[in-house]
Amino acid sequence: MEEILKYFPDLSEKQKQQFKKLEALYQDWNAKINVISRKDMDSLYLKHVLHSLAIAKVVKFKPKANVLDVGTGGGFPGIPLAILFPETNFYLVDSIAKKIKVVQEVVNTLDLKNVKAEQIRAENVKGEFDFIVSRAVTKMDDFIKWVRKKTKKKHTHEIKNGILYLKGGDLTEELQNFTNATIYSISDFYEEDFFETKKVVHIPLKKRS
Repeated sequence: MEEILKYFPDLSEKQKQQFKKLEALYQDWNAKINVISRKDMDSLYLKHVLHSLAIAKVVKFKPKANVLDVGTGGGFPGIPLAILFPETNFYLVDSIAKKIKVVQEVVNTLDLKNVKAEQIRAENVKGEFDFIVSRAVTKMDDFIKWVRKKTKKKHTHEIKNGILYLKGGDLTEELQNFTNATIYSISDFYEEDFFETKKVVHIPLKKRS
């Protein structure tokens, strides 16, 4: 929890309690259904929660905005972002049923009214969103194919509607076809060594009819 409060000191008491509960919740569910690697459980707040919240250093989601989390796995980045932005609507999807089961249980326990979780493939998702977030589920070329028609036409945030992708390493080759991509180094926001090579990639998507 110290890592969260270090970079997000203005949390409400309710938000602090919700973040605090994550560790015990994930330890419990991970023992039954392995959604987070065992070695990462000791660094849950650093490697999963704080990493997810790096997106919040790039954009502050507005009330009533709609955010789609594709390939959410155990609920990252969607659940930490939903705690941080309680008035924003989050739709967390994954094709694997057991992962969505864990997400739904965490959502229920934390009483996150702004989250919907569903087992569904990204390309089958209906609706339009301000942003589509994800943690490196596939190569960007493939990801774009899944989500390119799912953004709202009207922009209401300081950056354009589109993809916010958490990814690490050298992205030069992967993003060579995306000249409109903006790469934010997470090490500009956080000082821990873990984030040295981690990035948030923003790719605006135009609404196609």
